Amino acid sequence: MDKNVPKLISIVETAKFYASLCLGTVAFVSVFAFLFLIPFVVDPAISSLMANYETEAVTCVATHHIYAEGLRNCSWASCREGCTSQVTKCHQILVNYSRLPFREYKSKAILDWDVAHTRLLVNAEGCGYPPSVNCTEFAQQYGYESAGTPFPCYYSKVYPDTVVARYSWDDTLRQLILSIAIPNLLFATSIAILSYWYCPGCGRTCNKYMHHFPHVDEEDDDEVY
Repeated sequence: MDKNVPKLISIVETAKFYASLCLGTVAFVSVFAFLFLIPFVVDPAISSLMANYETEAVTCVATHHIYAEGLRNCSWASCREGCTSQVTKCHQILVNYSRLPFREYKSKAILDWDVAHTRLLVNAEGCGYPPSVNCTEFAQQYGYESAGTPFPCYYSKVYPDTVVARYSWDDTLRQLILSIAIPNLLFATSIAILSYWYCPGCGRTCNKYMHHFPHVDEEDDDEVY
């Protein structure tokens, strides 16, 4: 017997041990990552798709902007930095919007507003985290001195009083698919490999459905007889 065989077996077993450790870690982290993504990505994305926002930007104009402080005065907010913390400082922006596409509004001398004095939200969730959501910049862009200037926005066909400043159907669907597919695929792959390595029944089941070709010795014996 070759002296290098035991050493090779030892290397293979060591590699298998560390690979198993990595796969177990990946499976464990994938579960917690998926649970973390449900309230922050999956649930908001599903809610956004069910709200059926208009995919083409329509025309909005801010009519009222209030900056308030205190829990009592911040019963709602157009923008929140953080989706779980309580709001003690808030910007409240009201808008009028017309279903006229924003790209066509300049051709209209007078706009007929379809919905007046409704709440404007920064996105479908009304909240987010820096740097993607910065409430100070949001207020400067749509409130303060900018009030009265038409800007693109998106309204919900299911809830017409809901208007958001940012929306992309493609990005929302992509985030939903990736947040579901990647953690579950990593978990399933890791568990499948570990099951094949350490579950004898799983290995026999896989081999049962594999096509086995006869060995060369068996073919030679058949020819002799």
